[in-house]
Amino acid sequence: MSGTNPRFIHLRTHTEHSLLEGAVPVKKLVDLCKAAEMPAVAVTDTNNMFAALEFSVTAKDAGLQPIIGCQISIAHDPAQPGEKPRLPAPIVLLAQDEAGYLNLMRLNTRLYIDGAMSGSANLPQVTLDELARQSDGLICLTGGPTGPVGRFHAAGQQAKARAILERLAAIYPNRLYVELQRHAGPGGALPEAEALAERGAVDLAYEMNLPLVATNDVYFPKPQMYEAHDALICIAEGAYVDQQQPRRRLTPQHYFKSEAEMCALFADLPEALENTVEIAKRCAFAVKKHAPILPKFADDEVQELRRQANEGLQARLAVIPQSATPEDYQSRLDFELGIIEKMGFPGYFLIVADFINWAKDHNIPVGPGRGSGAGSLVAYALRITDLDPLRYALLFERFLNPERVSMPDFDIDFCMDRREEVISYVQNKYGRDRVAQIITFGKLAAKQATRDTGRVLGLPYGVRLKA
Repeated sequence: MSGTNPRFIHLRTHTEHSLLEGAVPVKKLVDLCKAAEMPAVAVTDTNNMFAALEFSVTAKDAGLQPIIGCQISIAHDPAQPGEKPRLPAPIVLLAQDEAGYLNLMRLNTRLYIDGAMSGSANLPQVTLDELARQSDGLICLTGGPTGPVGRFHAAGQQAKARAILERLAAIYPNRLYVELQRHAGPGGALPEAEALAERGAVDLAYEMNLPLVATNDVYFPKPQMYEAHDALICIAEGAYVDQQQPRRRLTPQHYFKSEAEMCALFADLPEALENTVEIAKRCAFAVKKHAPILPKFADDEVQELRRQANEGLQARLAVIPQSATPEDYQSRLDFELGIIEKMGFPGYFLIVADFINWAKDHNIPVGPGRGSGAGSLVAYALRITDLDPLRYALLFERFLNPERVSMPDFDIDFCMDRREEVISYVQNKYGRDRVAQIITFGKLAAKQATRDTGRVLGLPYGVRLKA
């Protein structure tokens, strides 16, 4: 942040990775910061860190300081026996360094393991004890009016507000900031909940000698996008734009405000603005790209792959109708092995072959193989796929090409009834801490988005079908 004199930094923004909630693409967020001449920005998606790598790389390439954070739901007010479970409340955690980033990832894991199984309506959440165990390297913002402290103040439960603020201060010594938000409505009046929460939060912060920080909870780039964003929220919640019962929790003010707008909004609390810059200076970590890290399958993976591939090819040729001469098969196999070794992927093929063959040996349906991976004779020899690429004139170069260096990608289909057994096998063999499952993001394509929008706007079904 050298060479600049910012007066405000956005520390609470939701990208499109706050699924069906945020509407700011990562690249758009970076462009907004550049246009506003803001040297840093934090991404704090709701209960996930899906954007962390993309955001870090995109921001750094644009000369912007990325601040890696997350809005995390906490079980702040456990229900008593016989009471209805209470909704968790959000706080914001920002990574100061690598230790903080690792703790943030551990907390995200807890959200979807223990937290989702033991709270209100199975919503992702962590406990205060879990926060305490994973607190190093993290700066905490109290969550504003919707956070645990703000909710207690708005409800007139001052003792509970003090108790949880004291607990957070103990968990994050010298790293806790009392968060204030002002999303004014028509005429400049704050919503009642924000006004009540701010009054109590400011008094308590001064009394406990805790710093204030101003944020604007950003969900969309411009105020003109509010109505469209509201339709998105309705799609997520199964609601309608014009339904009578109160449902809107956001306002047209939840957009990416300029430094000047935020300075005018908090002109009476300049320290809350200054602390956004202080926090940005305290955070010095960005996620970096690194090469894939694979478990070591054998001491000499090249020789092991050659042995298994050659033995597997001979076993295949002994039982299949051959579509070429044995010499042609061997020549193709040697060519592919040379490319695989040159690109450094022998271990990858061995690992994939290992768990696929384990599944086949245990009568778990898998395959027979689809996508570009079916063009590999090595994969066929290892029983990863069950299609002879020479018989169908399939090209290995579509799957793996030295001119386009990337991890091989096998499309593998396991029977849904027993796929958990395969996952457990891989976890037990290679270590649970070395195995992760990945997410596939589904996007609202044009036709589906139009139909969903028609539904939340209350258009007749026949009109929506014509979209």
